[in-house]
Amino acid sequence: MHEHRGAGSANQRRLMLALALAASYMVAEVIGGLWTGSLALLADAGHMLSDVFALAMSAIAIQIAQRPPTASRTYGYYRSEILAALGHGVLLVCVSLAIFWEAWERIGQVREIQAGPMLAVAAGGLVVNLLGLAILSHGRRENLNVRGAWLHVLSDALGSIGAMAAGLAILLWGIDWADTAASIAIGLLVIHSSWALLREALDILMEAAPAHIDVLAIHREIGGLPGVEAVHDLHVWTITSGLVALSGHVVAADDQEHGPLLQRICDHLHDHLGIDHSTIQIEASDFEEPGSVCEEASAHG
Repeated sequence: MHEHRGAGSANQRRLMLALALAASYMVAEVIGGLWTGSLALLADAGHMLSDVFALAMSAIAIQIAQRPPTASRTYGYYRSEILAALGHGVLLVCVSLAIFWEAWERIGQVREIQAGPMLAVAAGGLVVNLLGLAILSHGRRENLNVRGAWLHVLSDALGSIGAMAAGLAILLWGIDWADTAASIAIGLLVIHSSWALLREALDILMEAAPAHIDVLAIHREIGGLPGVEAVHDLHVWTITSGLVALSGHVVAADDQEHGPLLQRICDHLHDHLGIDHSTIQIEASDFEEPGSVCEEASAHG
């Protein structure tokens, strides 16, 4: 748990730096979109505005998640990061719908678009987004909240590429509808990037087993340890990104001391499966003993 708080501070610094970059260039894209008349640039600017909100939301969620547990919230505030990730996904979908609506409104309309300035502004946005991606790259591997922010910046970078492609098509071949087509493509990319994020956040909130863990395999592994007769009521879920919890009941053989058996099970879960927060109740084969409970997070500090 202490490691999560240390990682949270590092992720918060990354988010704040990426937030400063996004906010500084967002104004330039809004002005550039209005100046050039480009929907693709305005779509990209609107997406960058959502980036600013998303990055701010992520940083606040990490700050909240570092609060210690209380008597009423025994797991602390870790789920605030998952709620932020869910908010990222919803916001991405809303941005996409807004882009689609504006694109629909522009179909069939003839508008003069200044392709040169549009291309320059989009190129600057791409540079800013690539810097943001580099800043958030490490944290996204260990934290769903940061991954949501990274996806925001990635889809914005793709939007900048789309706006650049539209600018080139208009500048070189006079294809005015390329601007609308690019904005629709941006919207589709944003929806695609948000789907996996929404699904994973909802899985955590519904306490589904983590995708990388085979619960049936864990059942077999524990059941195959010396001194274990049976395993039942096994549950595996995610508290927050990278923090997996497990609970279950183990029936011990008659000749087994419960304390050593309990430690063997907890060590196996930690060393072979990477589960640091486990609660195991040991039961006698006749089910008459009250059992014992181990807390792997305490045992491993």
